[in-house]
Amino acid sequence: MLIYSYMAKDLCEIKSIHQTTVRKTIARIQKIDGLDRTAEIFKLMGDMTKLKITCALSLEEMCVCDISHVLNISQSATSHQLRILRGAKLVKYRKEGRIAYYSLSDSHVKNLLSSTIKHAQHRKE
Repeated sequence: MLIYSYMAKDLCEIKSIHQTTVRKTIARIQKIDGLDRTAEIFKLMGDMTKLKITCALSLEEMCVCDISHVLNISQSATSHQLRILRGAKLVKYRKEGRIAYYSLSDSHVKNLLSSTIKHAQHRKE
């Protein structure tokens, strides 16, 4: 049975026509492992300070004081943001004496950032 709904021009006028596709898609989405974590990562990247830190670290490993200088925020604020990114396993650090050097945790983070930036630039057109 088809249910008609007249709303905006960019919406279907029929409530649901491909019920098998809908059921299969719901089942597939429910089986995706890590969807909650993915949403959390995008939420973190939605913050401009965290995004800029991630961009800076995609270019090269940096210490807290240098990241702080690049972003023009205090070292305390920088450390706080890095702690959150580290907790989400987006960045990692290594100690050299009293200095902590940060980098992206792996190539997935760099690829995600690069792909998202490319998409944003492409969508400007």
